[in-house]
Order: sequence, then structure tokens, then C-alpha cells
Amino acid sequence: MTGPLLHLDAAQTAGLLGPAEAAEALAEVLRAGLDPESCPHRSSLAAPGGELLLMPAATGSWAGVKVAGVAPGNPARGLPRITGSYLLLDGPTLTPVALLDGAALTALRTPAVSALALRHLVAPGPLRMVLFGTGPQARGHLEAALALRDLTDLTVVGRRPEAVAALVAHARALGVPRAAAGGPEAVAGADLVVCATTAREPLFDGELVAPGATVVAVGSHEPDARELDTALIRRAAVYVEARSAALREAGDLLVPEAEGAIGPGHVAGTLADLVSGRCGRRDTHPQVFKSVGMAWEDLAVAKDLYLAARANSET
Repeated sequence: MTGPLLHLDAAQTAGLLGPAEAAEALAEVLRAGLDPESCPHRSSLAAPGGELLLMPAATGSWAGVKVAGVAPGNPARGLPRITGSYLLLDGPTLTPVALLDGAALTALRTPAVSALALRHLVAPGPLRMVLFGTGPQARGHLEAALALRDLTDLTVVGRRPEAVAALVAHARALGVPRAAAGGPEAVAGADLVVCATTAREPLFDGELVAPGATVVAVGSHEPDARELDTALIRRAAVYVEARSAALREAGDLLVPEAEGAIGPGHVAGTLADLVSGRCGRRDTHPQVFKSVGMAWEDLAVAKDLYLAARANSET
């Protein structure tokens, strides 16, 4: 591929694909035979404002790398907590073809990963949802859930009342009939619980989650931080993007393992297992999907964003 480098800013990126289309991009890569277990590790470097991440990937006819910053102090400055850029390259020539807004890509990719897992893990029918968090990932996961199922009820749990109220209003505008602020105890009546926070300690009592309910946790990729408690992980059928990544980065699993509550074989399956049909939901257990984010996911979604942008420019 030749031609000028295509630049996609946050607004352009957000308008090209929805979470359902991005989830299908991920599924296509897995169906084509990509093995997430063999993907390169995320590189991390301490930086003055937080953490600098480097995430390269290559598959099929494409390659790419995300350079992302995690700056915890940015929200107080009116800036995004997640920053960065994504460079997409033509695989055969390694020629750069597009530069995408990294934060916008992450805000789409992560809910898309969850949406793909939820296709296989949530029970049929309308859902009662509890959403922890009020930032871009919380909004993205709300939209991903709505693309998958009707939501009859939504409870938003967050630290800042004004942010909770804004997300509740957004949900009502999207057509959720009963959306309200609430507390962690609401998980007892939920079909779907999504945790999209910066918490480092468990957000709720895992014993309250009903058998058959599905819990998604996306907030951390650090081995000593977690959103879910040991009680839930011990009870649950746990699914991950890749065992290697989860057992390297997912504190939600590593802390219970260090406590002796679970063993290294506790994971029931991976995203590739779900897509291929090698495993599925277990109605007698809570279902937990723990995501840490992987570079192959960024590449799959970035490639489809680029193709969508080119198609739009040609019509």
C-alpha cells in the first residue's frame, strides 16, 4: 500500500465503527487462527506522569504498535487518563499507512473485547445491569451491552455523584427504561455486572452475585490491583483473553492464587475457546470475564477502522 499517511483523530475514530462491528473484527482474527497465547508481552516503563506502554502486534497482512500513556493525574487537569497513538503498517512492506488516536482506539477496543465474550457468556433475554465506573470505558461498555441485548434496568455505581448522574441521564437517553444511581449491593439482582474503574481493591462482595450472572472486569492490568474479590473468583467459571497474559497481569486472579484460594488451572477458557465453541457458559456458576487488554486486539480493530475510513473516502 502506498499513499499519504492517513490521520484519524478521536472524533473520526469514534464515528467509524461501533462495538458490535469491532467485536466482529476480533472474532474474524481468532477464526483465522491467531493464537493470543503467542502474542508479545506488553512493555511498561515508569514515566514522570505515570506509565508508558508499548504494544506491538503483527498478523496476516498487517502490523502495528500502540504507544499509550496511563497518567492518573490527568483527569484533575481536564485531560484523558489514557493517552497515546496507534501506528498501523502494511504487513508485507512494513510501510506506515495510518496514525490513529490511541485513547479513542482503546475506548472502542476494550468494550469490543467484552462484547465478544458476552455474546457467549450472558444468558438469553433482557438484562439487568450494574455498571461500576463513569468514565469512557463505562460509557463504552454500556453501549456495547445495548448493542447485544435490551437492558431493562441499569444501576450506576461511582465515586462522583455528578458523573453518576450524567451517565444515568445518558443511559435514559439511549432508551434504558429504569436507570438510576445505586450501591455495590445491587449486584445481587444483576444479570450482568461490568467493572470499568481504576480501583485497586474489590468493589463488591462476590458472594452476592447470583449463579448464572456474568461479571466483566476491565479496569486493571496490574498483578497487585483487582476489582473482584477472592470469593467471586473462587465460585466463578473464569474466562480470559489468554492464559499467559492473565497469569502475568491480572491481579483479580493472581491475588486469589497467592492466597491459595485457586490454582493455576482455575481458568475455564479463553476468548478463542468461546469463539470456536470449545467452551461456553456454565449456568450453575457466576461467569467472570477478566480482560487485561492485548496488542492483537488493537491491531484487529485498527485495521478495520482504517479500511472503513478508506471506504468512506472513496464514496
